[in-house]
Amino acid sequence: MANKKGNNTAGMVWEIAEPIAKDLGLQLWDVRYVKEGAQWYLRVIIDKEDGVGIDDCEKMSRALDAPLDEKEIGQNQYILEVSSPGIERELVREEHFDQFIGADVMVKMIRPIEGIGKEFKGKLKSADKQTVTITDHSDENEITINKKDTVYIKLDDFDF
Repeated sequence: MANKKGNNTAGMVWEIAEPIAKDLGLQLWDVRYVKEGAQWYLRVIIDKEDGVGIDDCEKMSRALDAPLDEKEIGQNQYILEVSSPGIERELVREEHFDQFIGADVMVKMIRPIEGIGKEFKGKLKSADKQTVTITDHSDENEITINKKDTVYIKLDDFDF
């Protein structure tokens, strides 16, 4: 998860990419700078109300090229990937949680919760900086969990 105000690589890219996305009619969903194997990837994830297409990704990628080169982002060579958050978009930023209060979500925990397990589905009831409260679909009980104890919290866009 990127930190908008931090001076880490993802945070610096966020500062560059957010106004570009707005100019293109897009929402910047997330920025991730990750190492996979020997290769570094700079992933810029964009969204818009009626969905992101390949043309949107291409426009964003082209618009980012020069500013990223100019700022010499990252200490390593990287592959730039621009994509949509997908159907089961992962909620990572506070504004994502705020935007989707009341939505169905899928949760995967790092460690199982007694009586529930590692994975469950529910309705996002509330969220703050550290925790989320979810109404469990299986028994309608409310579960409050620490975000740091999750592998992911994603929108559940499929019917049960």
